[in-house]
Amino acid sequence: MLFNLLPIKISYLGIVLLPVIVCAVLLALFKNKLPKDQGRDFAFNGKLSAGKMRGAGIIFVCAFIIVSLLVLPLPFSGLAISMNLEYYFYLVLIFLGMLSGYLDDAAEKPWGEYKKGIIDLAISGLTAANFVYFNPDILSISLFGMSLSIHPVVFGVLAAVLVWLLINATNCSDGIDGFCGSLTIVSLISVLIANKFLAIEDERISYLIIIMICTLIPYLWKNAEPSTMMMGDAGSRALGLFLCICILKTGNVLLTIPFCFMLCLDGLLGIVKVSLIRFLKIKNAFKNIRTPLHDHFRKNKGWSNTQVIFRFCMIQALISAVTVIALK
Repeated sequence: MLFNLLPIKISYLGIVLLPVIVCAVLLALFKNKLPKDQGRDFAFNGKLSAGKMRGAGIIFVCAFIIVSLLVLPLPFSGLAISMNLEYYFYLVLIFLGMLSGYLDDAAEKPWGEYKKGIIDLAISGLTAANFVYFNPDILSISLFGMSLSIHPVVFGVLAAVLVWLLINATNCSDGIDGFCGSLTIVSLISVLIANKFLAIEDERISYLIIIMICTLIPYLWKNAEPSTMMMGDAGSRALGLFLCICILKTGNVLLTIPFCFMLCLDGLLGIVKVSLIRFLKIKNAFKNIRTPLHDHFRKNKGWSNTQVIFRFCMIQALISAVTVIALK
């Protein structure tokens, strides 16, 4: 039954094995070249991460890009699915998102939030422009069988904001060993299954999702608690960007809400809280809620790291399952 849901045949086994092998080899070769984490002053138990290898995102993102360029088109299958200019641009933008995060990870003094925000916004704008240019036929918002066409400029602005928000939501959720990667995989699988039910003709994005998931597996093996390395901004920013691209390609941007609900709830609540306090001077905004939300449950509710990961992933899986059923 599972094979009927995935756009993959047994002859495509290389799509699964190659990213695992490439990422595992690169992690083994370059893990000692990564910068070391200095510990985070404001995160719950943030000092425990001091000394761990940070910025592993540069390794698994590069592995993802290398494998994507190697296996698409697929010379060993009867169905050739080749990359086109749109996807090459996406890979470049994912690389730039990863690179900006890695430079911040490796910097002696962390970049300021405004500097990072502007870089993220520039990458988000380019991503939205690339999508609008190559997908003029799916610039709409769909809900309950109804579709509202959006002017390309308006859609581009909205898409850029969406990409920026998801990049930062994913980045903010990267605070527990295995949490960001695991939750992202649940969201990616949700999109993958939705593509089947929505009969998305462009199969390239589905193959890229499979490659990304398989690339993350060797990293998560190392990132499982107690971890020896962390993805850093290099990984979380690239994952947020890729996840948003995948949802845009479904032709329904509103799927971001159910498929990324726990990521957004965990990461964006802190941004909302800081914005209310800093710009609107509402000093008591969410005063009883610690952000990111995973820190609230660890510090205030006494959940273990494992409980946070499993419970957030289970809730996301349930939300995604209900959404997929509704799509049918």
